[in-house]
Amino acid sequence: MSDKPESNEQHRDPEAKKNRPTPSRRQQEQARRRPLVPEDRKTAKAEARAEMRRERNYIRERMMEGDERYLPARDVGPQRRYIRDYVDARYSFGELLIPIALVILLVSLFIQNVQVQAYSTYVIYVLLGLVVLDGFIIHFTLKKKMSDKFGAENLQRGNTFYAIMRSIQLRMLRTPRALVGRREYPN
Repeated sequence: MSDKPESNEQHRDPEAKKNRPTPSRRQQEQARRRPLVPEDRKTAKAEARAEMRRERNYIRERMMEGDERYLPARDVGPQRRYIRDYVDARYSFGELLIPIALVILLVSLFIQNVQVQAYSTYVIYVLLGLVVLDGFIIHFTLKKKMSDKFGAENLQRGNTFYAIMRSIQLRMLRTPRALVGRREYPN
């Protein structure tokens, strides 16, 4: 009961006769007829779930590889691609923010020394200041480079926010995945 013709019909000569009459519409419809509700609903549901999972995994893989067709709307376009490549090529203080903050949190939980906790607070403030400074550097550098490449009047809104948010994320957790190595800046 499939839509596919039999294997001997696939390779026959188009000029040769088929040695049987053309089936009527009724016969063709009956040959394709399937029940509306599957006989084993549990198995059908499990198969549908597995198919959806495979499709989601396929889409996720394409998205992580940077395929434009599967990216979310915020990541699509040549300007966003340029920003991703530029941010991924550089080292930034934002990448250190989360790991250092976790270490300081653990240190402050287990070491009850007031002086150690005060120094850890200073370290967090210094790191936050460096992240803000790094954000300004990214903003001005990217704005100049992108104005030269795409034209100042053609720049998208939100490019700075997009670049700073990407620079704060850990490199291994960025979506889409970093496609360039360190210091491989885009042209």
